[in-house]
Amino acid sequence: QLQLVESGGGLVQPGGSLRLSCVVSGFTLDYYAIGWFRQVPGKEREGLGCISSSGGRTNYADSVKGRFTMSRDNAKNTAYLQMNSLKPEDTAVYYCAAGIRVAISICDGMEYWGKGTLVTVSS
Repeated sequence: QLQLVESGGGLVQPGGSLRLSCVVSGFTLDYYAIGWFRQVPGKEREGLGCISSSGGRTNYADSVKGRFTMSRDNAKNTAYLQMNSLKPEDTAVYYCAAGIRVAISICDGMEYWGKGTLVTVSS
């Protein structure tokens, strides 16, 4: 069964950092691009960016560029989202997603989704 599980969310003060993990099972991560998304209840889902299957290409949304960094360890079947300089407006449920035929330029083509992890940025 294909599964993605996010972890690492929690409460952090403004200006702080968190690292989210996305562990995949049921398939080999080597061939899949990974995307990161977030959603605030009542609002549309926002794409944060995506990373190619090899990790060689990334694409970030302007809202997180320079603050968030995506990486992956295919040997561990895990992808990461390092989030620095967090702001209250970063509060949301964060999701990872995977797809084989993903256009990195627009992060389109995700096929499988995790259930999300909550990040709360507050003092």
